[in-house]
Amino acid sequence: MAVSATLAINQLTSERLAAGRPVLPLGFGEAGLPVHPDLVAALTAAAAAGSSGSYGPVAGLPALREAAAGYWRRRCLPTTAAQVVAGPGSKPLLYAVLRARAGGVALPRPSWVTYAAQAQLLGREVHHVPAPDGQGGVPDPDLLDAAATAARAAGRPIGLVVLTLPDNPTGTLAGSGTIRAVADVARRHDLLIVSDEIYRDLVHDPIREFLSPAELAPERTVVTTGLSKNLALGGWRIGVARMPEGPLGDRLGAEVAAIASEVWSSPANPVQQAAAWAFEEPDQLTERIAASRSLHARVALAVADRFAAAGAAVHPPAAAFYLYPDFSAYAGLLAERWSVGTGTELAALLLDSFDVATLPGAAFGDPDERLSLRVATSMLYGEGEQRDKALTAADPVALPWVADRLDRLSAALGRLLDRA
Repeated sequence: MAVSATLAINQLTSERLAAGRPVLPLGFGEAGLPVHPDLVAALTAAAAAGSSGSYGPVAGLPALREAAAGYWRRRCLPTTAAQVVAGPGSKPLLYAVLRARAGGVALPRPSWVTYAAQAQLLGREVHHVPAPDGQGGVPDPDLLDAAATAARAAGRPIGLVVLTLPDNPTGTLAGSGTIRAVADVARRHDLLIVSDEIYRDLVHDPIREFLSPAELAPERTVVTTGLSKNLALGGWRIGVARMPEGPLGDRLGAEVAAIASEVWSSPANPVQQAAAWAFEEPDQLTERIAASRSLHARVALAVADRFAAAGAAVHPPAAAFYLYPDFSAYAGLLAERWSVGTGTELAALLLDSFDVATLPGAAFGDPDERLSLRVATSMLYGEGEQRDKALTAADPVALPWVADRLDRLSAALGRLLDRA
């Protein structure tokens, strides 16, 4: 099994930058922002405490579980601390939930690289179900219904469906009607819903309706989140999962905790203490998230405009820092001029010939003949103090280092499509 495509492109980009190549880093989905100094102080204080070196409870420190429960209660999801399990990031929690639920795994197409890889590690059958146009992260309800019916008739029933709200890789957010329809399908076929909501706080329009399937089907929905995206704490490795209400949730929670006890024992104690404070949502962190959300929105839209101006089909970004441009309309030109016939070849050409690092849609479950790319915009903010300035700039797109990278992208796309 290969290293995750997202981590691989990050390593490759870093190596090329270190070698002096002027690579535009549009491949890796890291938040690209500095850690808030008060979070650093909270972690430092926790590490200095007398109990910082001790193992904690398998499911997480009581303070963290209660703080996470409060976070969800403030988002219309009644939650008790007993429903919460913490882990070293949401990825291992997702893996534990998949391990705890038998049956095949239904995924929207495209979907984040890790879901299918984890199902593969577990020997589970993966059912890629196309997402509705412009509503990434959720399988088309009618197609999901058909897939579940066919799988059961074949004696290999689907056990769960994974949603990403908002979505990585497309940067879009599914509408409430689609979420309701998926919840109905899940009930009819007894599917567990796993709703990955790690980008929830980064919906660009803060008043846009966000409907979690846990509001509609609380008895069969697991929700996962963490602090790696909204507060740029990817390296701290902390995540939480909210188990369903009722008997299924009790069984799943116990099974996930049992898996945790044999795999990671407990998350790092000082990180849990700092995370407990973060999940209480103090004003300074709420303000930081709002500033981050605004920055992500401005830069992602600017990058989308550059791809659209070049002729790619791309949905306007609605959340986080992702885009999913499609060059299929230029299949003939790309084949003739560059001998490119797949998304994988297109991504390789952009990196090797134009120093633009992206990922092909095939890494996210799309057919490789579709000339789609996943673009992450959050590493365009610069380095060091440049990132701090980007957070507070009235117009971050006009900052010299951001503007220069955008212009380099436009120039590369122009040469790619023979428009220089």
